Amino acid sequence: MPHDPSTSTASPVTIPTQRAAGCPFDPPTGLAELRERDPLARMAYPDGHVGWLATGHSAVRAILADPRFSSRYELMHYPLPGGPEGPLPPAPVGDMTGMDAPEHTRFRRLLAGRFTVRRMRLLTDRVEEITAERLEAMERGGPGADLVEVFARPVPALMICELLGVPYADRERFQGHAETLMTADASPEERYAAMAGLEEYMAELVAAKRVEPADDLLGDLTRDSDLTDEELVGLGGFLLAAGLDTTANMIAHGTFALLRNPAQAEALRRDPALAPQAVEELMRYLTIAHTSIKSALEDVELEGRLIRAGESVTLSLEAANRDPERFPDPDSLDLHRKAAGHLGFGHGMHQCLGQQLARVELTVALPALLDRFPTLRLAVPADEVPLRTTMNIYGVHRLPVTWDEG
Repeated sequence: MPHDPSTSTASPVTIPTQRAAGCPFDPPTGLAELRERDPLARMAYPDGHVGWLATGHSAVRAILADPRFSSRYELMHYPLPGGPEGPLPPAPVGDMTGMDAPEHTRFRRLLAGRFTVRRMRLLTDRVEEITAERLEAMERGGPGADLVEVFARPVPALMICELLGVPYADRERFQGHAETLMTADASPEERYAAMAGLEEYMAELVAAKRVEPADDLLGDLTRDSDLTDEELVGLGGFLLAAGLDTTANMIAHGTFALLRNPAQAEALRRDPALAPQAVEELMRYLTIAHTSIKSALEDVELEGRLIRAGESVTLSLEAANRDPERFPDPDSLDLHRKAAGHLGFGHGMHQCLGQQLARVELTVALPALLDRFPTLRLAVPADEVPLRTTMNIYGVHRLPVTWDEG
């Protein structure tokens, strides 16, 4: 018999957001205690709504896979303090993260064949070329650099631009807009301005593709799909923003984690074949896409609880990926761990569409960086590295590094 929350005397919890000083890779303090006490707990939202917080791996994974939970923004209550007030607007056209079937299915089917494992692996040579070019430029600049600026951001930016058919020379025009959209505490006005700027740029690009389709993803969609110009603009902007930010932060934050765990960095440096497994463990350990939200479309019984229609459920992916019921010794970074089943790329129908490209980029970039700069180290104390604590995608704003010449 499922537990009816209306009869419970336990006070609803709030989601912890404060990370412990000196622990830049760990989830916010208190999440582990909440998970141990109740992996699916009643939660008080900033707007007064009482919904749920899922912190256990089995609960989070089950909800992500269940079509009875909606991803539509306008049905959700925002879980984090300082966020948007009042009802959330519907997802912009092309924003697949805020869609349910059948709309989501239509877009996903158009793109799935273009992001297969095989097709992404064919891009490995190009990823290796871009990585080598950026490492060469980094070395020419001499010791001392912001790894985000010189390496972590340019590698995925060049790749997503090539894949979509976006001129890399235009990156300054759209990069700031993309970053604003990833900022959790951006005001509605800032978000709308960023979206408008990105849409304006993509509209010009789609118009050019209509006149002369090129051999790239946007060109293919312009030529071979029934998407309207508005849908192409929205989808192109969504893919561009997602492809820029997430992998860049995994490269930078993953490097930060390896530099703070030198035995693990040395294991990867000695054995580059460890890279695919290392990437999965870093995705689990860091979980930079840390929080997701769903809304129940009907009453759902889960883990002895009754989630009622209309209630929001906040999913702590970072807590789920540190669940000792699923991963032994979860707070340790162990590149030899078999981290299969982690939720770093999500799960279910909304699992990250670009995950195979991200895997290729990370598998190439991280070992190449460690090999090229065997003395790579932080140029500032670890607690002075600026963290993206207010961003939907966690990571570092900058990563000052240095190395020995010669």
